[in-house]
Amino acid sequence: MSTDYRPMWQELGLDLEAHDALLGVLGPLYAKTFLSQPERPEGMGYFNFVMSEVHGLRIRELMDHKAQGGFVVGTFCTFVPEELVLAAGGICVGLCAGAEWSTPEVDALLPRTTCALIKGAFGFASARVCPYLAASDLVVGENTCDGKKKAWESFGRFVKDLHVMDMPQVKNATGRTLLREQYGVLLERLEKLGGRKVDSEGLEAAIATVNAKRQALARLNTLRQAVPAPISGLDALLVQQVSFYDDPVRFTASVNALCEELEDRVRQGRGVHSGTRPRLLMSGCPMAVPNWKLPAIVEEAGAIIVGEESCIGSRGLRNEVRQGAGTLPAQLDALTERYFTIDCAIFSPNPERQGHVVKMSSAQKADGVIHFSLPFCTPYQSEALRMEPELEAGGLPVLRIDTDYSPEDAGQLATRVEAFLERLEA
Repeated sequence: MSTDYRPMWQELGLDLEAHDALLGVLGPLYAKTFLSQPERPEGMGYFNFVMSEVHGLRIRELMDHKAQGGFVVGTFCTFVPEELVLAAGGICVGLCAGAEWSTPEVDALLPRTTCALIKGAFGFASARVCPYLAASDLVVGENTCDGKKKAWESFGRFVKDLHVMDMPQVKNATGRTLLREQYGVLLERLEKLGGRKVDSEGLEAAIATVNAKRQALARLNTLRQAVPAPISGLDALLVQQVSFYDDPVRFTASVNALCEELEDRVRQGRGVHSGTRPRLLMSGCPMAVPNWKLPAIVEEAGAIIVGEESCIGSRGLRNEVRQGAGTLPAQLDALTERYFTIDCAIFSPNPERQGHVVKMSSAQKADGVIHFSLPFCTPYQSEALRMEPELEAGGLPVLRIDTDYSPEDAGQLATRVEAFLERLEA
């Protein structure tokens, strides 16, 4: 970062020493993971810039927005509609949760068998090193898994304002009604925060903005179907991670510019690696920044990741909100219709997800699937136990991996991934 943002971080209440230590780790990790890749598209330069200023310029933009009467909403989940936040005059940002940052306070609040994502969120919050959390006027928690349901009871001490959104667990009429009601309650909370009522015109514009972002990401993932792949899995994952932080209009334009470059590559038959490399689909838990450990191991082992079936991936961008609904109640119905299609593992039963893995593997020309779960993430671990034998029986090889954010098991993971690739090549 070329600008000194320390006064801003101090004003936000960050622990400057701890935050400096965090940035001191993230910078070299990013350079090692991303900047050393061969044949990177020039369009990734924008995303390099975003990451270099992810705790700087972007936070300054959030603070300027607040100074002009706007507000910031922090979230952890794709079930929180960005459309509602934008329509109410806010900016929606993802919160820090993708690294291990334990403190004695977190250890006292959470059971040992809590998943790494929840521990990471609590660690960043208690250590005061996440400027997005510090800048948020409202944090929206969602009652998805049991871990999060109980975590919100303690997380409120770290934030200015916490709104907990209840979630259906079954996809039926009752579940849909619950989600629709919760989106109505959230809209009222956002209107109060923004100091104005949301009208149908404003919500329609917000829906169009978020739909355009999803279209750009879908365009990127379609280009990854090419052989050879025009972009690495690591870079594609980075783009999708940035989508949770960046300005949506600017982000959409940058992704479309990247896609134009990738389309030229596809026409030229040019890829980041040769077309003989094994092509893999990543499936399972979300990978929040800076959780790049497993994808880096996979691609260093000689494979190319061609898709992510996760919340930071196809699950979060699939299906657009129906536009032109007309009235505000009809628009809320359309939002519910779209978000209720998300095949998160919190739902039981959840057969749509396995079907999507099969369909996506075929579209992306994947030779196999790596199913990633965070330890103690019961929903995704349970689905993996069922999915693995059924996908294998259908001719789609699967490697199940449970790992947290720690680098301690990197060598063991590399050995397992290499053995899986040998199996695919055989």
